[in-house]
Amino acid sequence: MRAVVVMGVSGCGKTSIATALCGRIHARMIEGDAFHPAQNIRKMEAGIPLTDADRQGWLETLGHELQHATHDGENVVLTCSALKRRYREVLRAALPGLGFVFLQLSPEQARERVAHRTGHFMPASLIDSQFRDLEPPTDEPRVLTVDATEPTGMTVERIVHWWPSAARKP
Repeated sequence: MRAVVVMGVSGCGKTSIATALCGRIHARMIEGDAFHPAQNIRKMEAGIPLTDADRQGWLETLGHELQHATHDGENVVLTCSALKRRYREVLRAALPGLGFVFLQLSPEQARERVAHRTGHFMPASLIDSQFRDLEPPTDEPRVLTVDATEPTGMTVERIVHWWPSAARKP
């Protein structure tokens, strides 16, 4: 494995899956939320959805982080919502061959999870805006779609078995 993005709407389990995957494959984790600029966090805390312009610099920063981490030969797992194809293309441009694991769940499941989460800036009131922005990565290269309600261990094993063959594809 070289680099993979664990993606999806807020509450889908990106951090949980990425943490478990990193432990399983001894990879470095890059938590995408940690790179949001303060103004983005303030907007989300206020219940204001981010725009494409708000996300652009953040995505470019994440691309640079991927480049630096993989330059040293590390395996890397990035958590990033990557809701739109154009967002994923920014990351792919930074690191060709990047894989994506799409954690899929329903709006109701996402709202339920986010409503019970503590210590995060993303309110449940923004879930609908995330689903409006979501362009599922159907027919994109190197994508594994997983039911986000599967047990973490099962999802990690699926990723570990999928990635070697996906990484070889053009």
